[in-house]
Amino acid sequence: MALTLTVNGQTHTVDLEPDMPLLWAIRETLGLTGTKFGCGISACGACTVHLNGKAVRSCTLPLSAVGEGATITTIEGLAAGGALSAVQQAWVTHQVPQCGYCQSGMIMAVTALLTERPNPTDDEIDASITNICRCGTFARVRQAIHAVAQGHGGHHG
Repeated sequence: MALTLTVNGQTHTVDLEPDMPLLWAIRETLGLTGTKFGCGISACGACTVHLNGKAVRSCTLPLSAVGEGATITTIEGLAAGGALSAVQQAWVTHQVPQCGYCQSGMIMAVTALLTERPNPTDDEIDASITNICRCGTFARVRQAIHAVAQGHGGHHG
């Protein structure tokens, strides 16, 4: 199945099996390995990317459901002009990651949440951020989200 996608601002035409998950097209075909494979059943969120501006779990999303001309943003596409996004900078400032494996998906999910809800409550964070962090950094994730919401994420510019 031939499909034209815009990934991190660059247009790519791929010819892959329609049932191939988006994750493998991103990692194996396009070579963008920041998006991680975690569970393979859309439960953990390590594979989260933005599809047409919405956070989606890419490990079970077949290319046939992505759609021609879709716009995809991966963790590699968040930093603009070499400057970290506000969420990425907050992750550094608040020392959120431990092992870091889940963090690219977590950052993508949080970025989407803050786009929809610039100042989320703890309940809204809990309801929206269902990504799993095996290291248990959820308290630091919440601190970083609130810092960005209040404009103290550490991002200048």
